[in-house]
Order: sequence, then C-alpha cells, then structure tokens
Amino acid sequence: MRRLSLSSRLALLFAACTAVVSLFAGVLFSRASEAHFVELDQQLLDAKLSGLRRALHDFQSSDSKVKLTEELSRQADLSLRITGSDGQRWYDSSANIPQLLPRPPGLSTVSHEGMDYRVLNAPLFADKPDSPQLTLLLDITHHQHFLQRMQHLIWLTVGLSALATALLGAWAARSGLRPLRRISAVASGVSAQSLNMRLPEENMPPELADMAHNFNAMLGRLDDSFQRLSAFSADIAHELRTPLSNLLTHTQVTLTRPRPIEDYREALHSNLEELQWMAQLVNDMLYLAKADHGLLMPKREPLELGQEADLLLEFFAPLAEDAQVKLSRDGNACMEGDRSMLRRALSNLLDNALRFTPVDGEVRVRIVEQPKGLSLTVENSGEGIDGSLLPRLFDRFYRADPARQEGSSEHAGLGLAITQSIIRAHGGQIRCESNDGWTRFVIELPRKNTL
Repeated sequence: MRRLSLSSRLALLFAACTAVVSLFAGVLFSRASEAHFVELDQQLLDAKLSGLRRALHDFQSSDSKVKLTEELSRQADLSLRITGSDGQRWYDSSANIPQLLPRPPGLSTVSHEGMDYRVLNAPLFADKPDSPQLTLLLDITHHQHFLQRMQHLIWLTVGLSALATALLGAWAARSGLRPLRRISAVASGVSAQSLNMRLPEENMPPELADMAHNFNAMLGRLDDSFQRLSAFSADIAHELRTPLSNLLTHTQVTLTRPRPIEDYREALHSNLEELQWMAQLVNDMLYLAKADHGLLMPKREPLELGQEADLLLEFFAPLAEDAQVKLSRDGNACMEGDRSMLRRALSNLLDNALRFTPVDGEVRVRIVEQPKGLSLTVENSGEGIDGSLLPRLFDRFYRADPARQEGSSEHAGLGLAITQSIIRAHGGQIRCESNDGWTRFVIELPRKNTL
C-alpha cells in the first residue's frame, strides 16, 4: 500500500483529535443534562409526594378524594397508583399506567409502549410499617426525546467537526510544510554543476531554521570538497605530466639511433630517478587516501619528544651547516604515539623550514607541556607568509611559492598535507602562524593517543 503523506497524516491526526474532544465534550454535556433532568424530576416528585400525603391523610374520607383529584389535576403528566401493604392495587389515577412497576422505594425509570416514566415509590405513612404504597409516575417522554436529539446532534457535530478539521488540517499542513518542499526542490536540483544553490534561511520558520542552516552548511562543504577534488585531480595530472613527458622524450631520443652501452646505462639511471619520484608521489597519495578514510592507525608507544627531535636535528645538521642555518631544541615532554609517523611529520616540518630559512637564519623546535596535553612548535626565521595564504598551506599540491621548482617528491606540495593527517590521526591539531619575521607551525597533541 502507498504510504500516507505527512500532510495527510497531520490532517487525519487533527481530525481524530477534534473528533475525540468533541465526542468527549458531547458525552459530558449529555450526562450533565440527563443528571439535571433527574434532579428536577426528583424535586418535583418529592414536592408532589408531600402534597399527596397531606391530601391522603385520611384516605377513606370523601374530602380526601376531592383533594387528591385537585392535587393530581395540577400536574397533567403526573399519575398515581396506590397499593396496599399486601400488594393489592387500590387506586390508579389513569388507565395508561403500566401494569408492572418497580416496587423498591426510591426513584427509577420505566419505559412502556413508547412512553418513558420517572417512578417514585414511597409509603403513604412513613412511620407505619403496614402503610399503603404510593407510586408516582411522571411522564418524561419529552425529556428523553430531547436527550436523543442532542445525542444525534453530538454525533453529527463530531462528524462535521472531524471532516472540517481534516480539510483545514490538510490545508494548514500543506501550507506549513511549504518550506520542506522548498528544501526538497533545492535538494533535487543539487548536482556537481549546481552546488552553489542555498536555502533562504531568513524566511524559514524557527523549527526548520537549524535544518536549513545545516543543509546550507552541508552544501558549502560539498562545494568546497568538490572544488578541492577537482583541483586535486588537476594537480595530479599536472604533477605526473612533467615526469611522464620527460620519460617519453628521453626514451624516444635514446632510441633514435644506436648508442654505446654507457649512454643506455645513463638513460636508464635518468629514467630511474623520474620513476622513483613518481613512485614516491603515488605512495604519498595513497597515504593521504588512507588518512581520508580513517585507515591510519597509529601505534601506542611511549615517546620522549625531546629525544626524537634531537635525532632529527642531528640528521638535518649537515644540510643546515651547508645552508648556514642554526638548529636548536628547547623543552621536552613524554606522550604515547607512533614513533615512525611522528618522525615523518616532524621531518616534513624541519625540511620545509630549512628550505625557506635564509643564510644566518635559525630553525628552532620548542616543546611545551600543557595542562591537557603538549605543544610542539617548529619555527624558522625569514620572510613571512601572507595571512591570506595560511589557511591553504595544508592543501594538497598547494605551493605558497609559485616559483618553487618541480622535479622531486620533496617539492610536490604533499608534505604539509601528510603532516596534518598524521597529527589528526593522533587526535591533535596543527596550525601555522607567521609574524614578526618568524613562521611557526604549532602542533597540539594529547598526552595519550585517542584512537
């Protein structure tokens, strides 16, 4: 079966609620009216009972019969039956009185031949156990007809109210859900070529404002991711085009004519360098792909960051000496993490700092313990980076220096992206600051690896 729409469900729900409330109110009104009529009948019969008792004080006298006739004539819908203590019928004021009537004392209701009566049984003399029994019958047929008409009206009102509420509810639900249809229309129009579509948040009701905001934020993230993916694909093609072109050209030139064995050996060595660079590039891309899918699982081993930094500084010392750059380390801290991954991240930062530090400059590594973790900073002196470029430094294949030479995996623009993936895999964050002639890469890590 086809599922009901949300508008139909709301309309039926409104109709059901209205029907239940109307029915409940109608039943209460019907019961209250019925109780009110019973109370009025009780008061009327009690008053007539007192008058009849006075009129029948001496039932055998002729004056008593005259008073009884006068008393009954005052209430046309009132009838009286008198029975003896032995159950024998003494007197009926009307021939229409039913033959069988309830005998227990008190008020009751009887139906007979389409007529309804309120019956009150009471002794003529309350202080005598063998007193004759008075049975007063009050015709309440018109009361019952009124209650029946009212019940019919209640059911009619319930039905019409439910129908009207269903129609109005459907209209109100359809009008109220118009923003949802607008969201659906925008969602159906989203494609790779139209990720710039947005919902008008200012016209949304409060209940949908957050959803519209989150939907727009999602479209923004998708647009940004798609743009990055497109740029990433173009960068991959650009990065691989140069070495492939070099390989093809070099190989074609080598094969144009017979050459000595040493020329072939030299050509193969040259091609090998290009192939090694391409292999390193592919490995780096696979590493980042694993990071994007949460497949980087750092080990948990105790590390002393000061010692790890010293080992890397010792490795980069010859390069720093050739570039006339001073290396230093300050501070120490212990943590749990993956030694090889953190060495790779720190090595990328040191290599990047050395390449952009001028002669007689300085590269410093500072490690600071913090209440909730630790901070590791790699900073270098030299020309700063424009603030507008800082957010893009960790993008893949992004180069802050357009004049940077290609030709090695070190300069492919993936080092900082890999470093960021490693730091995030350890539950930390990395950011770049550049001011006052210093460029700093600040890493904040927890003391324990949160995997």
